[in-house]
Amino acid sequence: MFSTLPKGASTAIHEPRTIYRPTGESGATQYIGRSTKLSTLFCSKHRTNRAAVLRWIEIVRIYLDYNATTPVARDVADAISRALVDTFGNPSSVHAFGQGAKAALDEARTEVARLVDADPSAVVFTSGGTEADNLALRGVAAATRDPGRRRIVTTGIEHEAVLTTARALEREGWTVEVVAVGESGVLSPAALEPRLTRETALVSVMHANNEVGTIQPIAELAALAHAHGALFHTDAVQSVGKVPVSVSALGVDLLSLSGHKFGGPKGTGALWIRRGVRLGAQATGGRQERNRRAGTENVPSLVGLGVAARLARAKLDTASVSIGRLRDRLEAGILSGVAGTVVNGDRDRRVPNTTNIGFEGLEAESLLIALDLEGVAVSTGSACSSGSLEPSHVLRAMGLPSQRARNSLRFSLGAETTAEEIDFVVGVLPALVAKLRRLGHTAAALH
Repeated sequence: MFSTLPKGASTAIHEPRTIYRPTGESGATQYIGRSTKLSTLFCSKHRTNRAAVLRWIEIVRIYLDYNATTPVARDVADAISRALVDTFGNPSSVHAFGQGAKAALDEARTEVARLVDADPSAVVFTSGGTEADNLALRGVAAATRDPGRRRIVTTGIEHEAVLTTARALEREGWTVEVVAVGESGVLSPAALEPRLTRETALVSVMHANNEVGTIQPIAELAALAHAHGALFHTDAVQSVGKVPVSVSALGVDLLSLSGHKFGGPKGTGALWIRRGVRLGAQATGGRQERNRRAGTENVPSLVGLGVAARLARAKLDTASVSIGRLRDRLEAGILSGVAGTVVNGDRDRRVPNTTNIGFEGLEAESLLIALDLEGVAVSTGSACSSGSLEPSHVLRAMGLPSQRARNSLRFSLGAETTAEEIDFVVGVLPALVAKLRRLGHTAAALH
């Protein structure tokens, strides 16, 4: 799309510019994207009466990184804005202002509970998925009184919020066992059962993986854990809002979710805790959240979380079908149009919006940058750990070769994704991949 050059603007022709920033004293740099100050001004230069006329080409902006975060829905933003002004009371106060805030908080809690088929009284609000995971693992550890049960079992494909917390507990004397999942990215009950002993206090397995999208057989895994007297936690951050989630059907004891993964504001999340499960509070002080998480609640943002949960539940069935079709369209287009490509992980048991594809003969970070310069946002893995552009720990934990882990990209779609956007990406990828492969071969020949 073209537009005329703004009056008084420079007539210099600028090319898109790649921006880097220092990452440490070593002087290494890290890619942070195309300059937001530059447009793709170029190329159509016509001269009439010695006057240079330049035309601007609008930058294409296509977002395919919904597993990292999602746009806040307009209704959510409006609800937050209203609550900031109208619902400013402290929900712990007994007067009308406080009770108005408490009512808004209760309504949000009810909506979140409905999204996961739960009792609202069992929902504890947190600042996001990371805090919810920490509260689950550390809370169980703090509440465990049996000295013979100090063992945690998890998988190598978990989010860093679980893995790093488990390692921290290991330094405090807990035994942590990490179970392999294999190339499918799915943990089989047969692989978990031998790792369970009477010493196991907690099993933590994510519901849907954030990088490859695979869905774990949580109900079967939880039943095995319970048979050995252990509690079961699932990180459902990437499944809630994408597929139907029912805490009773899953049979879990603890479930984490995060608001910004389904159209809610960042800094909001929840941990569902089954009635009767003992949990040691990690933030102490007041009696908020039934003594499980002290601190005055962020009412406006949690109001937004409640609205996001309501919207997600309302469109869950229809959105998942349409997004799944677009994901399959993207996947089929890439696999047929780009040689040397392969889908990572099980293609049947996964959330409908995610595909993780390996591109033979190039580095994924180079392709990520090339796509960004075309206006397309994708990722190499978890947004919480991909800033350094390190190879995916999930793909490595699946036993894939190191080079495969380095040449794979995650494409994650959302409700705003269109067929035109998918076709654009499918159209530009073959030339980008071919160019990067040529550059790679040239560089290798020079060494």
